[in-house]
Amino acid sequence: MKPKRYRRVLAIDVGGSHVKTRVFGRQEMRQFESGPDLTPRQMVAHVHELTGDWTYDAVSIGYPGVVLHGKVVTEPHNLGPGWVGFDFRKAFGRPTHVMNDAAMQAVGSYEGGRMLFLGLGTGLGSAMIVDGVVAPMELAHLPYKKGRTYEEYVGERGLKRLGGKKWCRTVNEVVAQLSTVLEADYVVIGGGNARKLKRMPKNARLGNNDFAFLGGFRVWHHAAAPPAAAKGYRRSISVP
Repeated sequence: MKPKRYRRVLAIDVGGSHVKTRVFGRQEMRQFESGPDLTPRQMVAHVHELTGDWTYDAVSIGYPGVVLHGKVVTEPHNLGPGWVGFDFRKAFGRPTHVMNDAAMQAVGSYEGGRMLFLGLGTGLGSAMIVDGVVAPMELAHLPYKKGRTYEEYVGERGLKRLGGKKWCRTVNEVVAQLSTVLEADYVVIGGGNARKLKRMPKNARLGNNDFAFLGGFRVWHHAAAPPAAAKGYRRSISVP
């Protein structure tokens, strides 16, 4: 069942280094630092403090980990403990929809067909949308090379270990491999480190942070007007 439609939605993008917030109808984005000790209770308290002058009726949360049927099922790798089982609806006092952060940005980036989304940030986010149906994925911790995972090569730690030039080549290799295996029509590369790529891999385009918020808005109302950077959005989305 799709969530009830709400017009005034607060979208929260939870990352390993920052938590970013934006409310539908406003261009302003507000954020605060996260990090390895951030608990969900602290996150909610910071959001309340940061957005106290905003009015909203529902909340969308992009969470950096596994989410099943709107519930967090694994603790995050880059944040503090306590996320599994946390009642976000009660904490915010409003209807709240939680989804994987990569899936949320993928929803905002989608232009039809088979799209693979890869988020290059503290870790590696991934999601696939096939003909409007969202399939969150956990590719980050699958083995890639020499006993290391995909995330260890293309995430923040991989960038620091490999250096910019080698990291860019590795990202191109990973995108080509995953795009072929998953038979993607196109790839969208988002996340904080995406702009560090010297050139985009074949059949890929650069994402935009606005797409994460757009995805959060569209969970609640498909009629939301996209920001200028996302005017290519054409299809309706079915979220888990």
